[in-house]
Parts: sequence; C-alpha cells; structure tokens
Amino acid sequence: MPSAAPPHGLPLAQRLRAIEPFRVMEILARAKVLEAQGRDIVHMEIGEPDFATPRPICEAGIAALEQGELFYTPALGMPQLREAIAGFYRTRHGIDLAPSRVVVTTGSSGALLLVLAALINPGDQVLMADPGYPANRHFVRLLEGEPVGIAVGPDSRYQLTPALIERHWGSRTVAALVATPSNPAGTLIGHEDIAAMAAHARQRGGALIVDEIYHGLVYEGDARTAVDAGDNVFVINSFSKYFNMTGWRLGWMIAPERHVRDIDKLAQNVFLSAPAPAQYAALAAFAPDTLAICDARREEFRARRDYLVPALRELGFVIPQMPPGAFYVYADCSRFTADSHAFTLDLLEHAGVAITPGIDFGTHRARNHVRFAYTRPIARLREGVRRLRDHLAAPARGL
Repeated sequence: MPSAAPPHGLPLAQRLRAIEPFRVMEILARAKVLEAQGRDIVHMEIGEPDFATPRPICEAGIAALEQGELFYTPALGMPQLREAIAGFYRTRHGIDLAPSRVVVTTGSSGALLLVLAALINPGDQVLMADPGYPANRHFVRLLEGEPVGIAVGPDSRYQLTPALIERHWGSRTVAALVATPSNPAGTLIGHEDIAAMAAHARQRGGALIVDEIYHGLVYEGDARTAVDAGDNVFVINSFSKYFNMTGWRLGWMIAPERHVRDIDKLAQNVFLSAPAPAQYAALAAFAPDTLAICDARREEFRARRDYLVPALRELGFVIPQMPPGAFYVYADCSRFTADSHAFTLDLLEHAGVAITPGIDFGTHRARNHVRFAYTRPIARLREGVRRLRDHLAAPARGL
C-alpha cells in the first residue's frame, strides 16, 4: 500500500522511513559553510585519502580520453581489466583466480548492491556488525530486506565472530556481511575465522560477503584475502582507498563462478557498465611503479596513525587497541559527553575540528563514540589535536 501523500508532494515509498541520513555529510556541508565564511577547519571526518590519484593512473586515463574509444564496455568489465585484477591476486596473494570470476563495478557500492540484489528477497535478513558502515544496512533496506545489527565491542575487535554468526543466524537469514579492515574501527578478521563463518553460512544455505576495500592499507603484515575461504564467499574491493581513485567510481567483486551469470544480468540492467575512462585508467593501477607509489602512501598513513592514536589517548579518548588497518580511529568519548552527535557539532562550531559521530555507524553505544579519519597530513592532525586539547580544557558546554 502506498504511503500517505506528504502535504506538498507525491507519496513516497515506505522504505525511505528506514533509511537515515549520513550525518557525516551534514557535518561536511556545515564545515564548508564555515570555510566559506573564512573559518579554518581541520577535516578528520571523511574517509577519503588526501593523496591525488597516482600519476600513472591519470596518464592511462588521459591516453584513453585522447584515443576517444570510450564506449560501453561489457557489463562485467573490460576483459583486460578483469585479467589484470586476477593477476593482482596471483602476484600479491598467491591465488590463481580465474578472470571469469571478476566483476568490475561502479564503485564498491555498486558491487555490494549487485550482491545483495542477487541474494535478498523481501523479508530476508543479513547479519552485520554494529557499529558498521551505514550504507550496508541501508542497501539491505533498499531491497526490502532486514539488516540485523549485532552488537560488537573491544572484546571482539568490533568484529563479528563465528560464534556470533552461529548464535544469530535464523530461519530468514541469507547472508552475513563483514569488513576487514573495518569501518569505523580499522580492525581485521583472521582468515580462520573468515573460513569458519563461510562454513557456517554454507551449512545454513547462505553466503558470506566480505568487504576488503581497505585491504591495501594494513600496517602490520599483509591481510589474507577471503577469496579462497569458501565457494559461497563474495569478496568486494575498490580502487578508491589504496589506489586513491575515489572520484573515478570504480570497484570490483570476486563472485563464485556459478553466480557470475546472474550478477552479469543484474549489472546489465542496473548499471549497464562501469565508467569506461575509469576502467582504462585502472589498467595502470597494478603496474610496479603505481604499486610503489601506493605502498609509500600507506607508510604515510601508518605514520599518521602512530601519531594520532597516542595523542588522542593522552587527551582522554579510550582506544582499546591500535587499529591495524584502514585510516580510522574509533574512540570512546564518554569521558567528555553522553551525546557524541552534539559533541561533534559543538567541536565543529567552536574548535573548527570536524569528526564523525558514532550514531552514523549503528546503535550499540553509538552516543559514546566518535570516529577520526587520519586522511590529512600530520601537521594538520597536530593542529586538530591542539584545538581538541584547548576545547576540552574550556568550561563545559553542557553536553
């Protein structure tokens, strides 16, 4: 039944009631207004690398534009890019991956939407961590499914575990979704746990979806991919984070062979194909010179993390462990406030520091947490910490 018409517009779908705004975007918008008024804002809110796309990738994209052969590609992606991605798994992870399992998508969000569209019927449930990336639960709701947020905390490194998946898997569950490294906490799931989760999902006739978009940004050793964890595992990755290609809107998925045809059918209808210029540019992403640039930038992220975490702890934020991956710090701010959203708004207006409230990531102790993104140079992070220190030492504002 359609919803009631709003006072001055058309009736809207019921699903919109369950999809919440991404508050960090509202904080960013307010920060831009303040900057337009002449304020200096230290940005630690957005999960976007501050590095420009590596030059070899840009040059490959420019060459494609100049050649002018930028037409629709196959819905699964250009064959040569699918082969390059498969080759990356061979050289970096030692996995002999068939290019036929690679699906090139319009960002990792496009990959997630295709996977969920292939798996979910109305009323089906998908298990995921709370806190977790908000778009995950909203995509499930978009498809008339039910996201089941499972409360996690420091004891499980803010991650789902095999025991949690077994405990919460019900008759309507069709999949579990995990992220390693995770957003907002930057923590990892060991390969044995991933394999155990996949095995339990297989026993129950379901799938495991593994978000690996921060996989290139791991600071102690290499994270092992979940591609070989089971024949019911969908792995999602992106050119946005490690390869610094956020605006190019390009990602990929590794799907079980038997599901590729259905994914292809969906992609043909939903996206037609990923952007051709971005695909040509990404052919240069796996070249040795490009990987050397990306690895050097990873070391810069490590240095930022190694500065920011101790500095925040010294101010009184509780950070149970050094985050091993991504570029986020998920911090308990309950020493300062019982409302992290109000805290972040106050911090922006009065200290000129933009961070993300925990309520963006779920409901479990969300008002006791904030997320910092170390996607700015260390000099700016130092300035942000200085402003935080001064702000927290000022008289309480009743938060």
